Amino acid sequence: MMETDACIHPYPVGTASVRRMAMEAGALGFGSIVVPGEVAGVYHGVRIIPAVIISETDLRRVIGQIRRHSNSGNLVFVDAGDNGFNRAVLAQKGLNAIRCLHQIPKKAFDHISARLAYENSIAVEIDLYPLIHEKGIFRQRVLNRYNDLMRLHSRYQFPLILSSNAFSVLDLRSPDEIRLLCSLFGMEKDDTNWALQTVSTLISPVESVMVAP
Repeated sequence: MMETDACIHPYPVGTASVRRMAMEAGALGFGSIVVPGEVAGVYHGVRIIPAVIISETDLRRVIGQIRRHSNSGNLVFVDAGDNGFNRAVLAQKGLNAIRCLHQIPKKAFDHISARLAYENSIAVEIDLYPLIHEKGIFRQRVLNRYNDLMRLHSRYQFPLILSSNAFSVLDLRSPDEIRLLCSLFGMEKDDTNWALQTVSTLISPVESVMVAP
């Protein structure tokens, strides 16, 4: 299975084209990248996996969007919210991953949410962007939050994905650098290796891929 950066943001959100980001990701050692709003394809030997990020806070609208996008050929990601919101979305078929857990209180993703993620094979994103760019107290809070997540993961074994959430080629990190970053919050090397490959299990093995020149 391919190692994948589970979310990057090329132009116009970021500063570099998807082709440029793909070329750099390939040089760093990735076989694929997840790109919200992009179409499926292959650039410079790197597979582009399209995704939809749902950032709504209204639960009904979120559930409606999950259902609308579940058969669209995109991975479906939802930004986490409060405890009740997370439990509800983690029960939905068609959701592939929940993200931004470092931005919510610890109790908003608890053992019940962890069990739902495991039972429904919904991945939990580890966003590495704040570990790369933030300093001081905020960075330490993110490390503590991820340490809490790893305790839940050790018990419930829900899938994990790893994202640089890069907005430029300078934000990208190699798989080896990601392994070192993950060791800061107690993630074992084997778990990191699996997490780098989780996206391959989320996408359909028979999905056709458009090869771009």
